[in-house]
Amino acid sequence: MSTGTRVARWLAPVVLLVAWLGIGGTLGPYAGKLGEVATNDQSAFLPQNAESTQVIDAQRKFRQEETLPAIVVWTADGDTGADGIDQAQKSAATRALASLSDVSGVAGPASPALPSKDGKALQGVVQLRPDLGEELEGTLAEVRDAAARVPGTDAQVAGPAASQADLSDAFGGIDGLLLGVALITVLVILLLVYRSLLLPLVIILGVVFSLGLACGIVYVLADHDIVRVDGQVQGILSILVIGAATDYALLLTARFREELAAGRDRVTAMRAALRRSLGPIVASGATVALGLLALLLSDLTNNRALGPVGAIGIACAVLSTLTFLPAVLILLGRTAYWPAKPKPATEKSAGQGVWTKIASLVDRAPRKVWASTLLGLLICTAFAPTLSSKGVPLDEIFVNDAPSVAAQQTLGRHFPGGSGNPAVVIADADRAEQVTAAVERTDGLSAAAAVSASGRPVAGGAGAGELLVVDGRVRIDATLRDAADSDAAKDTVARLRDAVHAVNGADGLVGGYTAQQYDTQRTAEDDRLLIVPVVLAIILVILIGLLRSLLMPVLLVATVALNFLATLGVSALVFQHVLGFSGTDSSVPLYGFVFLVALGVDYNIFLMSRVREESLRHGPREGVLRGLTATGGVITSAGVVLAATFAALGIIPLAFLVQIAFIVAFGVLLDTLVVRSLLVPALVRDIGPAAWWPGVLSRGPDSPQPGQSAAG
Repeated sequence: MSTGTRVARWLAPVVLLVAWLGIGGTLGPYAGKLGEVATNDQSAFLPQNAESTQVIDAQRKFRQEETLPAIVVWTADGDTGADGIDQAQKSAATRALASLSDVSGVAGPASPALPSKDGKALQGVVQLRPDLGEELEGTLAEVRDAAARVPGTDAQVAGPAASQADLSDAFGGIDGLLLGVALITVLVILLLVYRSLLLPLVIILGVVFSLGLACGIVYVLADHDIVRVDGQVQGILSILVIGAATDYALLLTARFREELAAGRDRVTAMRAALRRSLGPIVASGATVALGLLALLLSDLTNNRALGPVGAIGIACAVLSTLTFLPAVLILLGRTAYWPAKPKPATEKSAGQGVWTKIASLVDRAPRKVWASTLLGLLICTAFAPTLSSKGVPLDEIFVNDAPSVAAQQTLGRHFPGGSGNPAVVIADADRAEQVTAAVERTDGLSAAAAVSASGRPVAGGAGAGELLVVDGRVRIDATLRDAADSDAAKDTVARLRDAVHAVNGADGLVGGYTAQQYDTQRTAEDDRLLIVPVVLAIILVILIGLLRSLLMPVLLVATVALNFLATLGVSALVFQHVLGFSGTDSSVPLYGFVFLVALGVDYNIFLMSRVREESLRHGPREGVLRGLTATGGVITSAGVVLAATFAALGIIPLAFLVQIAFIVAFGVLLDTLVVRSLLVPALVRDIGPAAWWPGVLSRGPDSPQPGQSAAG
């Protein structure tokens, strides 16, 4: 080999390594800065075309400036005072509210303190500036301090401002704690899997570089309002990149180890490893990325936000795996696996190896294996319809005891269930009287009042004073009798809309918190009907191109879909009977589907691409056995890594992320340990060469002869 050729062989890895070191040094810090461009304003993530979203736009015209309400609620000490709230306490509460007008974060004069019907509580509303950001907690602290000066009472703060502060506090651990837990978990698993000191650190370094690149790109796009990021999207992006980049790295390093063990030099070994791993890794990345991009079809803004952000993360994970990792492995060679020695997966599993035993079981009794496995999955699937996805009640949004939730519960005990979260009706001013009458006749409401020119609500409709008219429209606030997050309140909103829409010429709209939850739930249901078949079609097309077959892709898609349904069934039981959730967020089933189906197909891609490769050499029967034995360890390791990284989402004390963490973590383990290890190989072994129809595999010497049962 000439000197020039030798230099060329080593120059590319060095250049790639230097380039990634530059990327890591420049963009690495953005993995901890994404929170700077994230928004946790939940009103920004409502359905674009929903009626409740139109009401939000209309509401802004009725205010001189947009505000964020904080609802202060006072109760007698211990909430058990027999005499309740007295006049002196009421006056002191009103003075406390008035004293807040000089606080910088307060947008205007607070309301007076109003007593509850049972006489045991007071409430007042303080309007805060919506742009406080990190100053919100400080402003709320001043509100609490002022409220605490009312003698003989316990003071709490509820409402959108308090909820937003608790939400920001919950997401505060994403930039540091979540990343740290996820990366340490992955590092420990890799050390146990490889029993090597250097290789796990190399893989983690590649993961960090890919995450830094993804976060840097997303940061710039979010800063220019091209994509939108909230805490949920931010957390899922981090976990997705860490899990995917590690999985792809496991596949490539395992193949590189096999090539080194076969006696090839490091450059030749990496070329062979890349040639044989490129298709599965790219197909896997494309499956997940395109599955995520299908979320762009959603009418929910946070779903659409996750689509491109997640796809960017997957693309960066694939890029790092195919460039940074090969460069480092070429430079390190066998040293990367020290103190272990590179051995092919088949050699490591020889004799009494666990995957040799599993392959032998599949070969001896494939029909029994897939039938019993299928039965178990179907039993789990039977519980899937019991999973409620109508939304999470306010008192279950936070896993821990959030102050805003406790305050809302106190408010609900003494005031109508919908206090602080009224249904908002917008209608034409010349039909205000008829609309108000229709609202008052609606069952499930405790009060209704139009907004006057003074900005205060007045009962009695148009005849009760001069109404505030903006662009020929008026606003009517209707207090719900039931808790704003309850099914009963959502039913009331549906009846209210029917009543308001029935007023001819009023062009009435009904919005507010409950209407937003109702619209979000219905939109999520429509999204599932649209996006689920699109994702399945995308995956099917990719598998057909990779495996050059029609029957095999259909079989794989069917098995991962079954795995998803079985996971939902188990989740329904765990959420209700173990974790105490009465339901899930309306988007949880869709997120779970996209992640589990797209990521579940990944492991089948890794398995069946190797089975196809081995089948072309040794025949279909031996191809299944060799493919399962060769990939068993690495795919199981990849599944454990991905499950562990998603489980890390559970440290963020929000029901949505805890539910996603369990569904994906459990589903990935079920897919890796049961579907990919037993169900799929047994089905392919039992069906025989016909599984690859209409493709034809070269029949090796150990293939079943014509007329011989594949089941043996």
